[in-house]
Amino acid sequence: MPPSRSRKRTSAPPATTARARRCRRPAAVPLDDVAGAVAPPFSSPLWASLSDDLVCEIAWRVLSGDILDYVRFRAVCTRWRSGTVCPRGRGVADPRFHPRRWMMLPEGHGLYPGHSRLRGYVRFFNLDTGTFVRVKLPLFNSHCALDSVDGLLLLQRDEDTGIRLVHPFTGDIAELPPLATLLAQLKNDPSVPHGSDPYWWWSLIRYCVCATVSCSAGAITVMLVFHHLRRVAFATSEDRQWAMPSWEIPVNIAPLSLQGKLYLVQFPCANGSLVFQMEVGSPPLPPKMIATCPADKLYGGYHLVECNSQILLAGYTDSSMSHILIYKLEDLILERFVPVTSIGDRALFLEDRSLSVSSKALPTIIAETVVYTCPLNRCFAQYRLTTGAWSQPFDGYSDGFNPGPYSLIQHVISCCIRNVWYVSGPTLCVLAPSPVVRNWSLDHLIYWAILLVILFRNKGLVYSEKETKKPGWLCWKVKRKLRIWPASHNSLCP
Repeated sequence: MPPSRSRKRTSAPPATTARARRCRRPAAVPLDDVAGAVAPPFSSPLWASLSDDLVCEIAWRVLSGDILDYVRFRAVCTRWRSGTVCPRGRGVADPRFHPRRWMMLPEGHGLYPGHSRLRGYVRFFNLDTGTFVRVKLPLFNSHCALDSVDGLLLLQRDEDTGIRLVHPFTGDIAELPPLATLLAQLKNDPSVPHGSDPYWWWSLIRYCVCATVSCSAGAITVMLVFHHLRRVAFATSEDRQWAMPSWEIPVNIAPLSLQGKLYLVQFPCANGSLVFQMEVGSPPLPPKMIATCPADKLYGGYHLVECNSQILLAGYTDSSMSHILIYKLEDLILERFVPVTSIGDRALFLEDRSLSVSSKALPTIIAETVVYTCPLNRCFAQYRLTTGAWSQPFDGYSDGFNPGPYSLIQHVISCCIRNVWYVSGPTLCVLAPSPVVRNWSLDHLIYWAILLVILFRNKGLVYSEKETKKPGWLCWKVKRKLRIWPASHNSLCP
């Protein structure tokens, strides 16, 4: 071989095409392997020489921000890993390890958790950092999600309606009694509206469930709030059935669950906004009014949201609903009415569930804005606190449940509407009679009704204004199963 040709071959520049760059991209590391991975640049004796007390102090401060940062901290070296508390086995029982700022991402397109195309994986995103992680949760093959509280998933088992509280990152599970144990109590309660359809009873305890979790001295207590019943049920991980107190809670729109407490605002109230607080216990105490805001200070203030470790109450300046006004709950408790003029880099999403999202990590989110359903036209609107201007939160119009592509803000909105995402909807199994058959026998109808009671699945939808305003039922095929639910946003059934 000639020398020139040999030199030319050895000095050839590296490929710079997009294909070559993709080939050199490192493979993603599964979440379960993060804790066991040791980063070579940080494995020097200098890092390992820190004292155990200092390592523990740093670790707890890291954990106060995000549990995944804590997992990465423990992965630096063997000494740091052995000198800090392992979150696995404590993920549910210890509130310090709760992934509070993480939400399960609604995929849309009918891709509900457990769908075969997802291969057992579920995506989560951080409301502060915008980080996305993919976690394998095989439980969704036989479970559906009812709610998410402090980042923990409240799942219902298909087989016996058993409730399980799951930490998505550590895999820890707290077992709770079956939800079916409430049916006998409801049927014997004269204050509960009775219906002839068996599905009626299930709709009362599955529609817009809001959960609150308390962990103290190793005991895990969960309280469920049922929107239509105006009642609560509670159980511990050691109980065999749910208990339902006889007292009722005030009518409310958007309860807020935060660190073992439940906050809600009575709706409607001509005298202003009345804020109530409930603490999880066994048994829990009735709601206690902790603050009031007169109507001349705040009109229609029914939404509570946690933002930067503060609880905010949002409403309007007057009955024209042209300007949004926000107060801190701690100021209202002290009877100080000082409006909040800035929320920093945050955007507030006000719906059945209210969220605060950072605009620094999520590019489609605008800081100092409030996104909610405008009561004047029942369409989504975006209000700027700095200018008082209104705009649409996303381009175009949400036309159906499978329009695509979606913007990230639509996924966040779907997280805020319980009866679209977290509440399970009825499912027709492939063993049921075909819904296209016109001549159904009575046995077919009874069998179909039983399946509606037993089989519930998450819908895997992204919220659409257009479809929710249509009367009747929305049906669509998902992997040999027909999913069906009332399209009306105000419908009783989920």
